[in-house]
Amino acid sequence: MKTDKITKLIVASLSLLLFLNFSVLAQTNYTIASGTELKITGGSSLHDWEMISKDAKGSAVFTITGNSINSAQSLKVNAEAESLKSGTRGLDNNAYKALKTSQHKQISFTLKELSGSAPNFTAKGDFTIAGVTKSASFPIKLTQSGNNLVFEGSYDTKLTNFSIDPPTALMGTVKTRDDVTIHFKTIFQPTK
Repeated sequence: MKTDKITKLIVASLSLLLFLNFSVLAQTNYTIASGTELKITGGSSLHDWEMISKDAKGSAVFTITGNSINSAQSLKVNAEAESLKSGTRGLDNNAYKALKTSQHKQISFTLKELSGSAPNFTAKGDFTIAGVTKSASFPIKLTQSGNNLVFEGSYDTKLTNFSIDPPTALMGTVKTRDDVTIHFKTIFQPTK
């Protein structure tokens, strides 16, 4: 009789511990919130330039223990290539031609692995630009802002890595440099 009570107490204690453990370690679904910004910066023989998009879409699943971000189970961000704007119509048109936006409407990033610990992680994943997918590894910062998570960083690459010929203008007298940097600040909000 006494052993039955002890057994029941042990089973109840283990059940409670398992329940608490699952409630502390949670996977949460997120979507991109307003305030997200994707930016590509580069230069030319005439001046530096930047193109910004504030129209990204995407989703992610993060694993959070208590108030600490442990990992991302998945993360995908995409944007219409023609949502990138420089403020100069000629530059935009040259960029869209180089990005082959009539054939490849989207640019995207898909996370494959996140390593490190909050707030500093290394992201490994695939960028797809102008229809070409390339693997990348770069440092990111992943922080909490209220209920939202902010995924931000930058990645240095070359246009030619994505089979993009650096655009020229004014009969070839202005030449775009091959080196560019992709900057991102993506804000994820929990899905409801």
